[in-house]
Amino acid sequence: MKAITMPRLAMLAVASASLGLAACNDPADDATEQAADAVEQRSDAASDALEDRADEATGVASEALENQADAVEKAGEAKADALEDQADKAEDQN
Repeated sequence: MKAITMPRLAMLAVASASLGLAACNDPADDATEQAADAVEQRSDAASDALEDRADEATGVASEALENQADAVEKAGEAKADALEDQADKAEDQN
């Protein structure tokens, strides 16, 4: 019989912990968290596009586009945070 070495023991511990966490995840919570990630990615992309337009503009127009980009990014982060909080609350109830 082979002795259980530290690397094998560590690998077994990580594998069992991963399986335990995977069993605890609720598909609805995962979907909500993925939706939050998607919202944040879309708002970041929209914000980046506005910032690119601001770089091409000058003066007041440039500032207005920068402000709009900031507002879009903040709104996206707020919505993503709300979705993540919703997923956390649902997970806590389970």
